[in-house]
Amino acid sequence: MIKMTFANLVLGLILVAAVPALSQLTVTNNWDGGFEGDLCIPFDHVVNSWSAKVTFSQDVWSMECWDAVPHKVNNREYKLSNMDWDTHRNAGTKFCFHIVGRGSGTMRPSASVSLDGGSGGSSGGNNGGSVAGNPPDTHNTGGTGKNKDYGVALGKSILFYDAQRSGKLPDNNPISWRGDSALGDCVVGGWYDAGDHVKFGLPMASSAHLLLWGAIKFKDGYNKAGQMNMMYDSIKWATDYFSNAWNEGSQELVVQIGDGNADHAYWGRPEDMHMNRPCLKINRGTPGSDIAGETVAALAAGSILFKDKDAGYSNKLLSKAKSLYAFAKAHRGVFHGSAPFYGSSGDKDEMCNGGVWLYRATKDSQYLNDAKANADLGTAWALSWDDKRIACQTLLYEETKDGSYKGAMEAFFNSWLPGGGMTYTPCGLAWRDKWGANRYAGNAAFAALVAAEDGVMTDKLRPWAVQQINYLLGDNRHDGGCFSYEIGYGSKFPRHPHHRGASVSGQILQGALVGGPDQNDNYNDRQDDYVMNEVATDYNSGFQGALAGIVHLQNQNKFPSTTNKCPCN
Repeated sequence: MIKMTFANLVLGLILVAAVPALSQLTVTNNWDGGFEGDLCIPFDHVVNSWSAKVTFSQDVWSMECWDAVPHKVNNREYKLSNMDWDTHRNAGTKFCFHIVGRGSGTMRPSASVSLDGGSGGSSGGNNGGSVAGNPPDTHNTGGTGKNKDYGVALGKSILFYDAQRSGKLPDNNPISWRGDSALGDCVVGGWYDAGDHVKFGLPMASSAHLLLWGAIKFKDGYNKAGQMNMMYDSIKWATDYFSNAWNEGSQELVVQIGDGNADHAYWGRPEDMHMNRPCLKINRGTPGSDIAGETVAALAAGSILFKDKDAGYSNKLLSKAKSLYAFAKAHRGVFHGSAPFYGSSGDKDEMCNGGVWLYRATKDSQYLNDAKANADLGTAWALSWDDKRIACQTLLYEETKDGSYKGAMEAFFNSWLPGGGMTYTPCGLAWRDKWGANRYAGNAAFAALVAAEDGVMTDKLRPWAVQQINYLLGDNRHDGGCFSYEIGYGSKFPRHPHHRGASVSGQILQGALVGGPDQNDNYNDRQDDYVMNEVATDYNSGFQGALAGIVHLQNQNKFPSTTNKCPCN
């Protein structure tokens, strides 16, 4: 038996204190009901797959992370496992990643981490440790795409939409530098369009429609990335707004809040703006079936997405969609009040989209017949907030398998693929236009992944779409290479987006996809360059859907072989 003297005890305490913490949670931000921080897992031996147990010091009701798959055991314990494409870890390395947790009251937990069947961790503190700030993205290092973490990029894109929220923000708001704004609007809520504070109905509806389409088509991608609950929370901000914007009794739809010219003359946070915010509406005397049709598409698609999660809310959205569609069908004509900002070239594509989604939600063949009557089989210039012909053609092909729609789809994609007349940058970005080049490439990539799922040009479109997203996430030569055009992804990304709310130093607009380079891969990271550094809700919409589509491919073991011209090494 060893006799424990006071000196032995003191020495033992000193030795214990000198042992470094093997893993640690560093809380970087917290609020009433939630926190975000960085969690590290150490590896003392080589692993080719792993799982770990995380034990919190406080109840954590839910946890989101982008680099691992979380499984809740109870409010204090979670299991984490590796992504399918991120399995190998070397001995002596530490894997650090970002998490968001939600619970009750003031959240600032510590955590312990232990590897299943491996080394243990020790208690993490609230503030100190080896992890500080934003840890480097260890996945964004190669050119094949297999070592990019599309799930991380997906989660960050959702955060961008959280940063665009207008109105009374919820307790679980994850953007610490955003607060309540525009509480006096005629319809409170919705998304600010871009780096400004106007709520434009056409691009908002178009953005929400593409996001909902992606969440329905590639739901397993969202689930695999651990982002489905965040997506429900994010997209509901838009569907709530559309539902409140349509007044069936007065037959009026609010289609814009704010004056573009007055708004663009003000450079400041939305929380501080005091200019007049006019409320523009369509009604029996002022048509706007372009905006109404796309809003119907978002409402009807929303009713499908929420059907299994919240049947009552789903039914509400469907009822709104049906009555708004009837109004739009009876009062055709494009809305001109937003000019010169978002003037539409026609309403047939939007009415087609609304008709197809209503058919999907109701199985009433009249809606499908209406959509067919509104279809334009011409070759679209791009998939954009205005030109949605490729969306209409694809949706109709999915419902009918009619070869005429397939032919129109093939013509569109052949015009985008190399050799079809599309301009390509030296590093391989399909460069449609200087205004939002990244946006058009991301939208086309989403459309391509949807078409590939439908059996249209699958072998060509899958690798092409992934290569476009790879370019956006780092397979380019800007700033020495490995530069991500999505803010917050990787270690090199835009720091000066043209965005009023995030213009204060230190406020990172996580997940925003900036406008992008010129046709020679040149890019300026300057706040006053609103061509290259603009951000907008429609910029991220197809891009986010494409990310979900790629995670879906990984989940289904269908990830294509890709060869980017400027791989990130």
